[in-house]
Amino acid sequence: MVGLQDHFFIASPGDSVESLPEHGGTNKIGAAFETPSGRRLINPKDYMDIISSTRPNLWASLADEVPAWVTEKRNRLSIDRTLKWLDDCLSLDQEKGASTLGAVVGGPNIEHRKKCATEVSMRNVSGFYLGGFGLGESIEERSALLNAVTNILPEEKIRFVSRLGLPEEVLQGVAAGIDLFDSTYIYHLTLGGFALVFPLDILGEAPEALLRNSSNDYTKINLHATIYRKDTSPIVDKCSCYTCQNHTRAYLNHLLNVHEMLAQILLEIHNTHHYLGFFRSIRRALKQEKFELFRERFMESRRVHLMEAVPYS
Repeated sequence: MVGLQDHFFIASPGDSVESLPEHGGTNKIGAAFETPSGRRLINPKDYMDIISSTRPNLWASLADEVPAWVTEKRNRLSIDRTLKWLDDCLSLDQEKGASTLGAVVGGPNIEHRKKCATEVSMRNVSGFYLGGFGLGESIEERSALLNAVTNILPEEKIRFVSRLGLPEEVLQGVAAGIDLFDSTYIYHLTLGGFALVFPLDILGEAPEALLRNSSNDYTKINLHATIYRKDTSPIVDKCSCYTCQNHTRAYLNHLLNVHEMLAQILLEIHNTHHYLGFFRSIRRALKQEKFELFRERFMESRRVHLMEAVPYS
């Protein structure tokens, strides 16, 4: 569809940038989304018409995603609606579930998540969309919720999650068995003028080198800052992206501060390149069976920098 022959296209209910789930407007007919054109209600038939038109490689079923603070009654209702909509979508699907990622919801309640995961795993789907994450749960709650769900789902089928994009969140998801991530992290990072700078060869460097070579924030730098006004180094030394090969931190600082559109383009090129490199490092660590060491070193480096950033009382 988009001319990217070496990539595949996944459709999920709602654009993570501009169209967020709106649980207050959702009803038994369909799911509500806040869009730039206002609130829109989408029922299973409308949704499947979109899927038929776009023909994605994989698509997540329509889900009633609710934030962590809703009542238990509303949470149970979201499960019932999501399961009904999954059945409705499958009945309208010409491929009979061959490309379907069944939505699993349940809010912050572990038992509700388990119930929904069990029900969805009984349907004829090719994988699973873990919905409702990144909507108010704490990072501690999320770990238990992810593990509770993935422990039930078949290992041979894809697990896809949305709205988890921070490096720490990605590592948490991978540790729980998540395969695919949909996130606006790079988009919002770039809008804020931030550039990713954390080391990618985490296993290849000594732990003390990780601390010595990284920035104060460890993961990113703010290129709006005046300290970069005369910095003629690339964003990241030895980075092979177009931006780092051709431009300096000082140039990007200038572009950002005069509100030049090119700043966002160059910054997103680097951030996307670096982020994809992060995922390549994760896959390499998994292949070498060293993922836990990779995660431990990354989190420890991040923890040390956060502690250094807190002033002594």
